[in-house]
Amino acid sequence: MTGNIYQVGAALASGIVFGLGLSLSGMLNPVRVQGFLDVFGNWDPSLAFVLGGAVAIAFVGVQVMKKMRHPAFDDSFHVPTNRRIDAPLVIGSALFGLGWGIGGFCPGPAVASLSVGIPQTALFVVAMLIGMTVYDRAWSRMT
Repeated sequence: MTGNIYQVGAALASGIVFGLGLSLSGMLNPVRVQGFLDVFGNWDPSLAFVLGGAVAIAFVGVQVMKKMRHPAFDDSFHVPTNRRIDAPLVIGSALFGLGWGIGGFCPGPAVASLSVGIPQTALFVVAMLIGMTVYDRAWSRMT
């Protein structure tokens, strides 16, 4: 039972750091994301620097993970093993990209933006949760 408390605490701390980073970088503002995608208009390159920083931190994290036997609060790492590029991956990626481009949010920043109180954010999160539920129900019937 105490392991679960530590896992929840670690997840909560990670989420808070992630949300704080999004807030400090300005990525809670969908206009900034849409400005990054507007390469032929008023292009805003700031997201590229945020993404670059995230990739650098993730790279360091993966290197540290490779040297560990197991994570601090679990018995094993849960790393994807499937490296196949298939239709569900391509379709899911395209839908994610369309939603990100149109709404200016991806799931993490959308949830973090709920704290800002913009009504469109709540609408996006509700639509996202409905889409996730429909997908989950449809996928479970197909497999």
